[in-house]
Amino acid sequence: MAQAKRPYRGVFPVVPTIFTETGELDLPGQKRCVDFMIDAGSSGLAILANFSEQFSLSDAEREVLTREILQHVAGRVPVIVTTTHYGTQVCAARSRQAQDMGAAMVMVMPPYHGATIRVGEAGIHEFYARLSDAIDIPIMIQDAPVAGTPLSAAFLARMATEIEHVSYFKIETAGAASKLRELIALGGDAIEGPWDGEEAITLLPDLDAGATGAMTGGAYPDGIRRIVDAFAGGRRDEAVAEYTRWLPLINYENRQGGILTAKALMKAGGVIDCDAPRHPFPAMHPAVRAGLLDTARRLDPLVLRWS
Repeated sequence: MAQAKRPYRGVFPVVPTIFTETGELDLPGQKRCVDFMIDAGSSGLAILANFSEQFSLSDAEREVLTREILQHVAGRVPVIVTTTHYGTQVCAARSRQAQDMGAAMVMVMPPYHGATIRVGEAGIHEFYARLSDAIDIPIMIQDAPVAGTPLSAAFLARMATEIEHVSYFKIETAGAASKLRELIALGGDAIEGPWDGEEAITLLPDLDAGATGAMTGGAYPDGIRRIVDAFAGGRRDEAVAEYTRWLPLINYENRQGGILTAKALMKAGGVIDCDAPRHPFPAMHPAVRAGLLDTARRLDPLVLRWS
C-alpha cells in the first residue's frame, strides 16, 4: 500500500524525537530512527506529533527537525508535518514553512490552549479556511481528545466540502469506527483520507468502517503493514489473524508504554543510543519496559534486529 502520490494510503507512523541523555537533539540518532522506519515498511512518516513530544520542543528545534528529517528522507516516502498551534497566523506560517521544505501534508488539531481555552465551530472553520488559503498541500485534521474540542462528523464533513485543502482526518475519539463511517457517508468524495490513529488500538474496526490510512506508533510498522496490507488486498481473515497477533503489543503501547514505547524498542534493538524523554516527562518504569520487551520479543519485529 506504500505510495508517494495522492490519495495517501497505508501506514504512516509517528517519528519519535530522539534526545541525548542531557536532553539535546540527537540528529544522528534521529536519522537512524527514520532510516529504520522506512526500512520497516512505512508508507510515509509523520513528524512533530504528540508522540514526537512536540510539546517539549522550541520553535527553533521544530525548524531544525523539519529541515533535517525532510532532507534526510529525500523523497523516499511522503512526510506529514504536524504544525498545530492555537494562533491562526502562527499555524499558517509553520505550515507554509513545512510545505516549502517538502512536506506532503500538514496535520493540525483545532485551536485550543490548556484545559479551558476553546474555540467554537465558527472560529474553527475560519481557522482551517485561513490555513487552507496559506498553503497548497492537504490538511489533516487531528480529531483527538487532547484538544478537548468536540468535532462532530457533520462539522468535519462540512469543512471537507467547503475548505479546499481539508481532506484528511485522523479520528482518535471514542467510537472511532462509527465516526469514520458517518464522516465518509456525509462527506463523500471530499473525504480523501479517513484515517485511523491512537496507536492502531481500534485499527480493525476502523478499516471495516472505511479507513484507508493508519497513523500509529513508530516502532513496528512492519507489523501494522501485515494487518493493513491484508485488509486492502481483500484478505480480511488474514487481517483479523494479524491484528489478533499484534494486538498485545499495540495494547502495550496504547495503554502502558505510551509516548516512550517506540524509543524504548528502538534502543533495545540498537537503532538509537538513548530513549530518554525530555524533562519533566517521566522516564519509563523498569517494570513497564520489561513487560514491553517481553511482549515485543514474542513477535520478532524488525526493530529488535535492524541494527
